[in-house]
Amino acid sequence: MKLLALESSAVAASAALLEDQRVVGEFFLSTAQTHSQTLLPMTQQLLADTGLSLPQLDLLAVSNGPGSFTGLRIGLAAVKGMAFGADKPCVGVSTLEALAYNLRGFEGIAVAVMDARCRQVYTARFSLSEGRVERLSPDEAISLEELGKVLEKEEKPLFLVGDGAEMCYNQLLDKLPQLRLAPPHLRLQRASSVGACALEHYAAGEGVSCGELTPTYLRLPQAERELLKRTSQGSEGTPSLAQAGKE
Repeated sequence: MKLLALESSAVAASAALLEDQRVVGEFFLSTAQTHSQTLLPMTQQLLADTGLSLPQLDLLAVSNGPGSFTGLRIGLAAVKGMAFGADKPCVGVSTLEALAYNLRGFEGIAVAVMDARCRQVYTARFSLSEGRVERLSPDEAISLEELGKVLEKEEKPLFLVGDGAEMCYNQLLDKLPQLRLAPPHLRLQRASSVGACALEHYAAGEGVSCGELTPTYLRLPQAERELLKRTSQGSEGTPSLAQAGKE
């Protein structure tokens, strides 16, 4: 099984080629360049360097969220375009679940956390045991305070992984001495972990066509949230024109 995986849900962008569970090659960049500048060129270079072409691949995978709205759309669009042209099946995997795959071989609980801004995180928990990753909670967007209360109930070592890991560690360590930070080289989103996660989902019959790939945002884009907030405030505190005329 030859698989191409892309990851563009946050600042880092990466592309990886896997043959079964073996990583044949991986490109990783965490720079100020946008994913529209880096993702496809690194993918093309990766295919060239490994001597593979799209028709030789069996499967394409991508992280489908949560994460940056723009980043997710870029990754999904790239995979959709390649899969459509080469007529290949796809797998979209949770960004948080793929992060937990960074820590296969650890023993304890992986707490995947991504900075969702406004003192919120995207998070989910996964059991790590004997090289296996098993989901313990759904992906959700919650406050740091809520996350701390959830983690207080856990007794096993808690390994924070993701771009929000250091922030959570600094904020919650005083109350949660069982917290551990994933090593820096395993902390951020990686396409190789997206690929490893996708292989298991595909084996379970979860492959889809390119047209069925969709993002999972967990919450509305900021512009929509601000519009709803203004609309709500206006409806509660300011009379409409019709009401003003009646008054």
